[in-house]
Amino acid sequence: MDVCYNKLFKMLIDEGLKKGEFRKKVGISEGTLSKLSRNENVSMDVIVKICREMNCTVDEIMDVLPSPVNGTDKNIES
Repeated sequence: MDVCYNKLFKMLIDEGLKKGEFRKKVGISEGTLSKLSRNENVSMDVIVKICREMNCTVDEIMDVLPSPVNGTDKNIES
Protein backbone atom coordinates (compact mmCIF):
# COMPACT_ATOMS: atom_id res chain seq x y z
CA MET A 1 0.00 0.00 0.00
CA ASP A 2 1.01 3.56 -0.60
CA VAL A 3 0.38 6.58 1.54
CA CYS A 4 -0.41 10.16 0.63
CA TYR A 5 0.13 13.12 2.96
CA ASN A 6 -1.49 15.78 0.77
CA LYS A 7 -4.07 16.45 3.49
CA LEU A 8 -1.27 17.27 5.94
CA PHE A 9 0.36 19.75 3.60
CA LYS A 10 -2.99 21.37 2.77
CA MET A 11 -3.53 21.74 6.53
CA LEU A 12 -0.17 23.50 6.84
CA ILE A 13 -1.10 25.88 4.01
CA ASP A 14 -4.50 26.59 5.58
CA GLU A 15 -2.81 27.38 8.91
CA GLY A 16 -0.07 29.46 7.30
CA LEU A 17 2.62 27.15 8.66
CA LYS A 18 5.81 26.62 6.66
CA LYS A 19 7.32 23.13 6.47
CA GLY A 20 10.34 24.14 8.57
CA GLU A 21 8.14 25.68 11.24
CA PHE A 22 5.97 22.56 11.24
CA ARG A 23 9.04 20.31 11.59
CA LYS A 24 10.27 22.23 14.63
CA LYS A 25 6.80 22.46 16.19
CA VAL A 26 6.23 18.70 15.92
CA GLY A 27 9.81 17.74 16.70
CA ILE A 28 10.63 15.64 13.66
CA SER A 29 13.87 15.42 11.70
CA GLU A 30 14.54 16.87 8.26
CA GLY A 31 14.73 13.31 6.95
CA THR A 32 11.27 12.50 8.26
CA LEU A 33 9.88 15.68 6.74
CA SER A 34 11.45 14.65 3.44
CA LYS A 35 9.77 11.24 3.67
CA LEU A 36 6.43 12.93 4.29
CA SER A 37 7.01 15.22 1.31
CA ARG A 38 7.75 12.20 -0.92
CA ASN A 39 4.71 10.27 0.37
CA GLU A 40 6.90 7.58 1.90
CA ASN A 41 6.07 5.51 4.97
CA VAL A 42 6.98 6.95 8.36
CA SER A 43 6.62 5.34 11.76
CA MET A 44 3.37 5.36 13.66
CA ASP A 45 5.19 7.31 16.39
CA VAL A 46 5.68 10.15 13.91
CA ILE A 47 2.02 10.08 12.88
CA VAL A 48 0.95 10.21 16.54
CA LYS A 49 3.32 13.14 17.23
CA ILE A 50 1.86 15.04 14.29
CA CYS A 51 -1.74 14.34 15.31
CA ARG A 52 -1.14 15.37 18.93
CA GLU A 53 0.69 18.57 18.02
CA MET A 54 -1.72 19.54 15.25
CA ASN A 55 -4.78 18.47 17.28
CA CYS A 56 -6.16 16.27 14.52
CA THR A 57 -6.85 12.65 13.64
CA VAL A 58 -4.93 10.36 11.29
CA ASP A 59 -7.57 10.55 8.57
CA GLU A 60 -7.21 14.34 8.57
CA ILE A 61 -3.53 14.18 7.57
CA MET A 62 -3.11 11.11 5.39
CA ASP A 63 -4.71 8.63 3.03
CA VAL A 64 -3.77 4.99 2.56
CA LEU A 65 -4.05 4.14 -1.11
CA PRO A 66 -4.79 0.66 -2.46
CA SER A 67 -2.08 -1.29 -4.23
CA PRO A 68 -1.90 -0.32 -7.91
CA VAL A 69 -1.70 -3.99 -8.98
CA ASN A 70 -5.12 -5.26 -7.98
CA GLY A 71 -6.53 -2.86 -5.40
CA THR A 72 -5.44 -4.93 -2.41
CA ASP A 73 -2.25 -5.63 -0.54
CA LYS A 74 -1.54 -9.36 -0.46
CA ASN A 75 0.59 -8.97 2.68
CA ILE A 76 -2.42 -8.11 4.83
CA GLU A 77 -3.97 -11.04 6.65
CA SER A 78 -7.67 -10.99 7.40
